[in-house]
Amino acid sequence: MKIIDKNSFLKNKNFYIKEMLLGKIFVYPTDTIYGIGCNALMSSPIKKIQEVKKRNEKPFSIIAPTKKWLKNNCIIGDDYMLKLPGKVTLILNLRNKNCVSKEINQNTDNLGVRIPDHWFSKIIEEANIPFVTTSVNIAGDPYIKSIKEIPASIKKEVDYAVNDGVLNNSPSTIIDLSSENIKITKR
Repeated sequence: MKIIDKNSFLKNKNFYIKEMLLGKIFVYPTDTIYGIGCNALMSSPIKKIQEVKKRNEKPFSIIAPTKKWLKNNCIIGDDYMLKLPGKVTLILNLRNKNCVSKEINQNTDNLGVRIPDHWFSKIIEEANIPFVTTSVNIAGDPYIKSIKEIPASIKKEVDYAVNDGVLNNSPSTIIDLSSENIKITKR
């Protein structure tokens, strides 16, 4: 795992965007906690993340590259569109089931979507791809606030870690809009 600070990442962002497009696995900061992710269109790195997190059945969420991408691929009302960017994950019904790899949401027609209010989201927008977003931890373990806390078993499977210091935030609030009964879960 190569650790990069924010300035180095931004200075070489075109290189790192190419690496994202190729399916490299990144640990990255958000407006909440550190995430681990990859190009959400590529099955192989998604499977690798499922394995390192020991999380094969539960769907992953994605960072949408833009609100336009979100409207084209998911069913979302304008009132909830106003919550983005922000510290929320919206669970939405899909309009286009092929907008992400089937490994993202194998057993459902829903998709968890975020657009963090964070500089890293601008990189995803420039890459113009949906990007896996899930906490950097083994399923069930505490989430990671610092690059130093990443378990060795995860470090050996990650290509790059973008260090943005200690993130003393909570995970995003989940707003499930996939059924008539809206469900909000604070984590």
